Amino acid sequence: MPPRAPGMAAPLGNADPLHADARVDSHAPLPVTLLTGFLGSGKTTLLNHLVRTLPRTAILMNEFGEVALDHQLLQKMEGPMALLSGGCVCCTISGSLAPTLKNLWMARQKGDIPAFERVIIETTGVADPVPVLDTLLRDNWVRARFRLDGVVTMVDALFGMGQLDEHPEAVKQVAVADKLLLTKIDLTAPDRVAALRERLAALNPAADLIPVTHGELDPAAIQNLGLWNAATKSLEVARWLKQQHYRPAGASPAIGKTQPALHDARIQAFSVVLDTPLDRYGLQSALGMLTSFRAENLLRFKAIVNLQGDAQPVVLHGVQHVLYPEVRLDAWPDGDHRSRFVFIVRDLEPAFVERLLADFTGAARSQAEPDALASP
Repeated sequence: MPPRAPGMAAPLGNADPLHADARVDSHAPLPVTLLTGFLGSGKTTLLNHLVRTLPRTAILMNEFGEVALDHQLLQKMEGPMALLSGGCVCCTISGSLAPTLKNLWMARQKGDIPAFERVIIETTGVADPVPVLDTLLRDNWVRARFRLDGVVTMVDALFGMGQLDEHPEAVKQVAVADKLLLTKIDLTAPDRVAALRERLAALNPAADLIPVTHGELDPAAIQNLGLWNAATKSLEVARWLKQQHYRPAGASPAIGKTQPALHDARIQAFSVVLDTPLDRYGLQSALGMLTSFRAENLLRFKAIVNLQGDAQPVVLHGVQHVLYPEVRLDAWPDGDHRSRFVFIVRDLEPAFVERLLADFTGAARSQAEPDALASP
């Protein structure tokens, strides 16, 4: 089995250090981009551009329905293409995603297909992206060979407002994205584009919003979106976390701002900052409760934490019930050594999450202090 990814550590409670000389090599997990967006947002047009400008890319296409057509629209490409047909990748054929990735990897290792360097998974427009993230983060075999590089969501400027109003899947696609691509701006009135931009910013404050015309996009714009940057061979926590973009859990909404109607109101993005070092087992208990009992409400979270007795910071992230293995940094990325969390949730009060983290880590800390005082 290939070694763990550079910067990848064991689960919380059994960490190993991140070595400064770790490098991306032939054994390093391949980056995976999850490309999502509602029906008609322009995913196939974008893919046609990417296969021309981003060679050696394996594309996994998922189509809704028994007859698959979208893959026939793609131009000739250098990398392999696997088609997940007969349903949505998030539901009826969710079990085939991991085997498809395994088959691609084995064919690559045997030389049966070109040695692709990255993977793009395109979901159908009505897909919930969270179960796909679950597979990428949870399956141990897949995780040893592929790494989630980022979630890219395309938004139709012409019909985006209506889709967000009517379809909860469209809201989720936007909420969990690392990057948002706004299409059909040239066909949309400027005031409608401005209103949509404002709504997207409220729903996902940290995601960069990039206008895309006719699918033309610099491939670099959707690469290295995750924790590990293959180009610089470094961990870019500040760029990935973007905690400063989120409203603190205890803060009130801005005066004069109203919550968007319907599905948007159920999804919130917020940050939690804890000043004192955290007890590892208290943090385990708090996150365990969230991922076990509130999994459906926890769409995504990211964090850099300061653990008691540990000089090195630890980076965590998770999706619903999956807590991804921790990454231990060599040093803090800046002078702020507080624990910083970013949460994207649905139907879950920020105050509850903040209180849960504070209570569990605080209770564990206060229990440990009297024991320390009682020691000879």
